[in-house]
Amino acid sequence: MRRVGAVLIDIDGVLTVSFEPLPGAVAAMERLRERGVPLALVTNTTSRTRASVADALAGAGFPVTAGDILTAPAATAAYLAAHFPGARCLLLNSGDIAGDLEGVTVVGPEDGAPADVVVVGGAGPEFGYPALNRAFAHLQRGARLVAMHRNLYWRTEAGLQLDSGAFLAGLEAAAGTEAVVLGKPSPAFFAAALDRLGADPAGTLMVGDDIESDVLAAQRQGLTGVLVRTGKYRPGTHRDASGTPDHVLDSFADLPALLERPEPPGPPGGPEG
Repeated sequence: MRRVGAVLIDIDGVLTVSFEPLPGAVAAMERLRERGVPLALVTNTTSRTRASVADALAGAGFPVTAGDILTAPAATAAYLAAHFPGARCLLLNSGDIAGDLEGVTVVGPEDGAPADVVVVGGAGPEFGYPALNRAFAHLQRGARLVAMHRNLYWRTEAGLQLDSGAFLAGLEAAAGTEAVVLGKPSPAFFAAALDRLGADPAGTLMVGDDIESDVLAAQRQGLTGVLVRTGKYRPGTHRDASGTPDHVLDSFADLPALLERPEPPGPPGGPEG
């Protein structure tokens, strides 16, 4: 296997769909582990904590621990601690991520006092009119807007599902503000993952199913982008994207073969896999 500094891997749509492993993904991960390839799982998942994600993946057979995982909620908590220490935060999110928001003061909907920050996570049934209008009211009163990601949709076992990026765009337009985004495609998110591994972007691959947020965003930070045709991948989105992935694979199961090629993964514009 060619020497690669590190591999960053998206989870949902790359390794699993609804936390059910995709064909060949466990074996491919085991192959990377056998060869000692440093890796981190970087995900915009906002429905589970890092520990819960790790438990689900390990239960499905993946050789990973919580220490291998960087989530958008964890990145958001670090940002809030650094830039808004002690702030009162109104959280709009589907799922229990309290374990990754240690130190963040979350106010409930019944709390009538103004929030300092509106934090938007992942979409779900909680994103009804009352909740969105409550967030809008706080933004009108001067609250800052922070988002864990801008994903428009994600794939589940039931198909593509609408995500919070669609609601975020509406809040930004209505309140006349722009959100600070902490998950992918934020440069800071990729930088945090590289720092965790002690890796150089030039020697690191990013494997994802979202051509814009996973692959092209990583390429803009100097990483090699690998797009997989699973998860949310759609031919039309690929065709109309703002750039060209360095490599395109049918699935994560094909990654070891890519790394075993005689030549290393090429620069932007190189051949597709």
